[in-house]
Amino acid sequence: MISAIASWLSVCRIYAHPRVMGMLALGFSAGLPMLLILGTLSFWLREAGIDRTTIGHLSWIGLAYGFKWMWSPLVDRLPLPLLTRWLGRRRAWLLLSQTMITIALVGMASTDPLENLSHMVFFALAVAFASATQDIALDAYRIEAVELKLQGAMAATYQAGYRLAMILASAGVLWIAASLDGNPTDYDYQSWRIAYLAMAASMAVGIITTFIIQEPDVPIHHLAAENERQASQMIARWNLNTPLTQLLIWLYGALVAPFQNFIVRHGYYAILILTLIAIYRISDVVMGVMSNPFYVDMGYTKDEVAAVSKVYGVIMTVLGAAIGGLLIVRLDVIKTLFFGAILSAVTNLLFVWLSMKGHDITALILTISADNLSAGIASSAFIAYLSGLTNSAYSATQYALFSSTMLLLPKFIAGFSGQFVDTYGYALFFTGTTLLGLPVLLLVWMVGRIELKISTNSKAENRAEKITFE
Repeated sequence: MISAIASWLSVCRIYAHPRVMGMLALGFSAGLPMLLILGTLSFWLREAGIDRTTIGHLSWIGLAYGFKWMWSPLVDRLPLPLLTRWLGRRRAWLLLSQTMITIALVGMASTDPLENLSHMVFFALAVAFASATQDIALDAYRIEAVELKLQGAMAATYQAGYRLAMILASAGVLWIAASLDGNPTDYDYQSWRIAYLAMAASMAVGIITTFIIQEPDVPIHHLAAENERQASQMIARWNLNTPLTQLLIWLYGALVAPFQNFIVRHGYYAILILTLIAIYRISDVVMGVMSNPFYVDMGYTKDEVAAVSKVYGVIMTVLGAAIGGLLIVRLDVIKTLFFGAILSAVTNLLFVWLSMKGHDITALILTISADNLSAGIASSAFIAYLSGLTNSAYSATQYALFSSTMLLLPKFIAGFSGQFVDTYGYALFFTGTTLLGLPVLLLVWMVGRIELKISTNSKAENRAEKITFE
């Protein structure tokens, strides 16, 4: 018993690593914008009288995160004038994106969606684009900052900071808006305006952190250098002028080589990996779009939603993320990934029960506890899994490909969630999101079997080589 406790305490020490602890602030910077253009914005829009179908369609703003692989090569390889020389490759892009987020949030705060919904959509898209860009640079920093065995802990502290920011971006906004709203039953734009301006000011946490952290000491990978050398030999045969030759070599290294490397390393197995990535979080993402409109329609006040869903719920997610990080160390990524997938799908059924209970705070607390704890476990496992798939030569571009694939299909399907609820109701909707998670279990099992086979063959080959050498 004592040895088991000592073993777990030893595992917990990974959270004391300086770079692991530093991810808390960086996760906060990444988590702040997300809900301000999705969940919290949907609450604002619903209170303003925007119909559910429109709110569901506007969730497609989040597809910007699903297409970030398209400009990730620029973030990975393109130096920014002055900023890159001053801050380094990763921090330069972090600072630029954080500044863009701040400006766009001020634009959202200055727009009343009831009077000019198109302007609100424009600024929300700007926040999404800048936030996705920040994610590209931040994911690359996280992968390059520590070795693979610490990626689970990095994912957990990143999730902790991310979720703490979500408290501010959800409960914080709702509390500010509620405290300034003289008549809670009527829509008041000014209260929302001040709340969103406060969120814009909160981006200072990310900006200050970017100045404090150290740039990862990662030189140009030998694989990237070798690929560019081969590309230059091939392009040189075309007898083009020097500037065009250099541009083509750069484009090959930035756009072609990262994706080619992933396909070559995994072969046909790459299709299975991308399929798993595409649907792993589908049940939670699709369900999440309608959660805030659901709370409004069930009669929960802004204060109740802020306290239970946005504060207590986020604390449970942080706890789940920490548990997930420990499970990865004690077990492995695939087993934790499978466990998280089961929990994420099954806990959506609690929302069916909640829809039958109506306005019931106790039932809401129980539902949020289970759902957010499972989400934290699944997120830590998934982030660690994606980090392990990347090649350090192309960390930003490949991780952007994975995280974009993760969001593209779920966000697209989620855009129809409002129409589904209007037609069939909340109970059938939440049941459907549970069923969406079932294929994930099969894919995780298949990936685990293939990785076990590859690992077994690799060990056998190593033993054979050792015997031959002896």
